[in-house]
Amino acid sequence: MSPTKGRWISPQKCLGVGKFFSLLIGLVITVLVVASYVLNGGRQDLGQPFSSSTARDFGHISNLSYTEIHIEVNQMIRSHLLPSNEIQLMPRRIPDRAELEQYEPHLFSMISGNFLRSSRSPCWYVKYQGNRSDDPYKINGYGLYSKRFRAIFEEMRQGFWDSLQLRGGDRIRLRCLPYFYIIGQPKCGTTDLYDRLRLHPMVRFSAFKEPHWWTRKRFGILRLKEPFYNPFPVEDYLDLFDLAAQEIQDHYNVEQGMKGGTVDDLLIGEASASTMWDNSAWSYFYDNVTNTEPPVLIQDFIHAFQPNAKFIIMLRDPVERLYSDYLYFAITNKSAEDFHDKVNESLQMFESCLQISSVRACAYNTTFSNIMPVRLQVGLYVMYLSDWFSLFHMNQFLILRLEDHSANITHSMRLVYDFLHLGHLSNKEETSITHNPASNSRRPDDRSLGPMLPQTRQILKDFYHPYNKGLARLLADIAYLWESELIH
Repeated sequence: MSPTKGRWISPQKCLGVGKFFSLLIGLVITVLVVASYVLNGGRQDLGQPFSSSTARDFGHISNLSYTEIHIEVNQMIRSHLLPSNEIQLMPRRIPDRAELEQYEPHLFSMISGNFLRSSRSPCWYVKYQGNRSDDPYKINGYGLYSKRFRAIFEEMRQGFWDSLQLRGGDRIRLRCLPYFYIIGQPKCGTTDLYDRLRLHPMVRFSAFKEPHWWTRKRFGILRLKEPFYNPFPVEDYLDLFDLAAQEIQDHYNVEQGMKGGTVDDLLIGEASASTMWDNSAWSYFYDNVTNTEPPVLIQDFIHAFQPNAKFIIMLRDPVERLYSDYLYFAITNKSAEDFHDKVNESLQMFESCLQISSVRACAYNTTFSNIMPVRLQVGLYVMYLSDWFSLFHMNQFLILRLEDHSANITHSMRLVYDFLHLGHLSNKEETSITHNPASNSRRPDDRSLGPMLPQTRQILKDFYHPYNKGLARLLADIAYLWESELIH
C-alpha cells in the first residue's frame, strides 16, 4: 500500500482484475439477499423476519397483534432456523506467513520481530532518515485529515529531535506497538474502561483512543460508508505511540537495552473497539479465494508480529448493545418504533443471507453489512471470539461484561490490573480511578426516547439466544446467556 497522501479514490482503483470479480461475486450475493427480502414482502411491521422455506404463509403477519407476531417468530426460530438451538461454526482456514506477506509486504518490511528485551511493550530501533528541519509528521494521515489531531502532533514535534539516539553517526528512533489491545465491542463500555485504565501510572495509550488502523485506516477508510482515501501506511500508526516510546527510552540507555537490561514496566495500550469484529474492507483489497469469507482477518496480521499480545474485551447483552448502538449512530427520526422497524428489516436480511451462506460469511459480507439498517452482526460475539481463539490462547484474553463492570468498578479494574501484571495501587490512586463518573453514557436526548418496545426486545432475545448459548459454552460461564433468572 502506498504511503502517498492525496484526495479520495474509488475502490475500483484499488482492485486488480481478480479482486474486482471477487467484489462482483459479493455484490451478486447481496443482490440475491436483498431480492429475497423484497420478494418476501420487505415489510416494516415484522413481516417475515425469518426464512419462508418452511412453506408456510406469512402474508397474514402484518395483520396480527404484537403478541401473535412474537409467537410466530419464536416458533420459526426454534423449529426452523436453529432446530437444535445451537450455532455450528465451521473452523476457518488459517493463512500462513507467506500469504500474509503477499497481501501486506510493506507492513512486514517495517515491523521488526526483534523486539527489545528490556521493554514489556514490543519496541525496536530504526534509523531516522530526516534532518532537524524536517517535520516527521508532515504526511501522517491522522493529522492531514483531522483537525482535532493536529494539536496532538504539534506536541509530539516539540521533543522529537531530542528523543533520537545517536549511534555510529546515525540517528535512530524507538518504534513501539501496543503491549495490549482493547479490541471490542462498541457500546459495551470500552470508553469507560479506557478512561480509567489510562489513569494508571504505568499505562500509556496511543495519542488518541481509537486509531482504527488495523480495521479501517490502513485501507483508506476515514469514515464508514464514505469514499476511500489513500491508505495510511503503518508508519502513520506507529507515530501514534511516539510519546510512549520516548518515555520507555528514558528508562534505559540504548546499549543496555540492546543487551537486555532491566525490564521497563511501562505498558502501551490501544483501544479501537472495531478490532474484534470489523473486517468489512477485505473484499475491496484481498482476493476472495473462498468466495464468501475473507481469506485473511485482522488477527492474522497481529498474530504474525505479536503472538503473545494481550487483549481486553468488554461485552454487553447484545440486545441492549444494539439499541444503544442505534441511539448513538442514528441521526434523525430516532424512536423505539423506528428501531423496531429497522430490527425487522435487518432480521429478514440476515436470515436471507443465511439461506445461501455461512454465519461467518454473512457477518463479514462487506456490502451486506453496509446496507443493513442496524448492526445486528456485531452482537454475534461467539463467532468473532472463535476466530480470535483460532490463533491466540484463551489466557491471552480478559473478557468482561459491562453489567459486571458497572456494578463493581473497583473489582473490574483490579481484574484488569492483574491481567496486565500491573503493580498494586495505593488506596488514593485506586479511588481516583474508580470514583470518576462513567464515560460515554447515554445522551439526555436519547434517554428521553425510553427503552425499546417489549416486542422488539423479545424478538432480539430469541435471535441472539443461540449465539449467547454458544458463547456461554465457549467461555464456560452462564452469565453470557444474559438471562437474569439463571445468573441470580
